[in-house]
Amino acid sequence: MDTQALNLTVVGWPVPTPCDVIGQGKAALLLPALSTISARAEMEGLARALGSDYRCRIPDWPGFGARARARVPLAPETFHTFLDALLEAAPGPYALGVAAGHAAGYLVATARRHPKAFDRLVLVAPTWRGPLPTAMPGRAHWFPRIRRAVEAPLLGEALYRINISPPIIGRMLRAHVYADAARVTPALIREKHAITRQRNGRFGTAAFVTGGLDPVGSRTDFLDLFAGDLPPTLVLRSEGAPRRSGAEMDALIASGRVTGAAIPGALSPHEEYPEAVAAAIRAA
Repeated sequence: MDTQALNLTVVGWPVPTPCDVIGQGKAALLLPALSTISARAEMEGLARALGSDYRCRIPDWPGFGARARARVPLAPETFHTFLDALLEAAPGPYALGVAAGHAAGYLVATARRHPKAFDRLVLVAPTWRGPLPTAMPGRAHWFPRIRRAVEAPLLGEALYRINISPPIIGRMLRAHVYADAARVTPALIREKHAITRQRNGRFGTAAFVTGGLDPVGSRTDFLDLFAGDLPPTLVLRSEGAPRRSGAEMDALIASGRVTGAAIPGALSPHEEYPEAVAAAIRAA
């Protein structure tokens, strides 16, 4: 594995972007999920499983990762612009674009803006709605207030630490991130907790959890991303996905605009079952 540093400028802000490069062969871009515990390392197992066929580039998202995080405006525009800047710095073209979870909508929108950048797309357990909008769709008026509270000095850091304690992270992993609770070991919890403790970590979490990084506002808008010309797109539907997230994956597959395939796992199958995900990609 080689780690390269890209010095990108995104919406006028400097965004140093480390990228891991793994494997050999045709170029592939692997985008990790957006979550409190997301970092580019979650894609390492999948990149190694694909590494005999693809040279996989894995960036960290702005505001996320196992590193001190630069302060940037955390909004969908920033993430769209980030991918535009990434493709300018590392243009490919890419034989394969893979996105996990919330990264799916951003990858598809980027493929629409850059029609020659990707030969095909793979969306692993794709989501478009943040945790609070998914769990409490009728309480949207509270979400900006919650985000501002977590972003506030002193109070925000205290709220954040309470909600990212190791026991809470363990419950989250067992509840909907991993399908096999036995994989949620103390070592894994420590690893994920270390990600949350990076400087400025609370800002990405506050934006994601409250829906501030949702690439679209409705299922209809999400499905509309797939209308028109796109590279062939495979959706990997994790069998253990939570009910509401799984329903969105099923709706996308039922639209007929993508090809679907079942894989084991919950919301992080690329991390929990990388060999199975790689096999599904090769089989498509």
